[in-house]
Amino acid sequence: MELRAEALRLLQLDEPVAKAAAVRVLADTAPPPDPARTIDEPPGLPGRPARPRLVPAKDVPTRSPFTREGRAALLHAIAHIEFNAINLALDACWRFAGFPAAFYRDWLRVAAEEALHFTLLREHLLSLGHVYGDFDAHDGLWLMTARTAHDPVARLALVPRTLEARGLDATPPLQAKLAKAGDDRAVAILDVILRDEIGHVEIGNRWYRYACDRAGLDPEALYPELVQRYAAPRLRPPYNEAARRAAGFSQAELDWLARP
Repeated sequence: MELRAEALRLLQLDEPVAKAAAVRVLADTAPPPDPARTIDEPPGLPGRPARPRLVPAKDVPTRSPFTREGRAALLHAIAHIEFNAINLALDACWRFAGFPAAFYRDWLRVAAEEALHFTLLREHLLSLGHVYGDFDAHDGLWLMTARTAHDPVARLALVPRTLEARGLDATPPLQAKLAKAGDDRAVAILDVILRDEIGHVEIGNRWYRYACDRAGLDPEALYPELVQRYAAPRLRPPYNEAARRAAGFSQAELDWLARP
């Protein structure tokens, strides 16, 4: 086995439970990567189930966590993010040749932790009488992944350290609402997710800076250009500055975020 080829094989799996389990097994076996290998992209990426139905983000309704159905819909939305995050990490693992072996091992570890998050959320969703796929979802994370498929610097800038980093800011307020709603299990699951996501964003930051240094680019000056070039969402406060610092954001980057 070779790590990058196996990551691509698992990316093509469409059944979420099987994909999550297979990713965690692959991370435990950790075959060596071949960074120099050129792999042709197959059609139909990523593998995913027929449900949930994917709709524009504006058409996904906002649900209150203070009803059972609303809480299920909210947790389903988070589970959808985590399932997509498995795919994002697997895609980074197979797609970009020429990085050190540690790059591929890092993204496989991320995929395995995202698989754990999805599994925990899916199990909790079952306790609320729902399965993954019961509610509509949107495809924003994968759309940016596809948009940056040709450019590892842009991918690292705009997926882990932009779209996924939003979770660092959103999770504590969400936990407060779920605690008020009496869902202690959901709060505990989000504790695990927040802890791991700090590490995932740190991996994105570290490899973004590596890729910029290798190309002779200034990572802090380049980032706003990439946001504009790829029409990435402009993030809004409040920001979880403590988590962002732990994930490797510089003071200059935090200051840029805070600009009106």
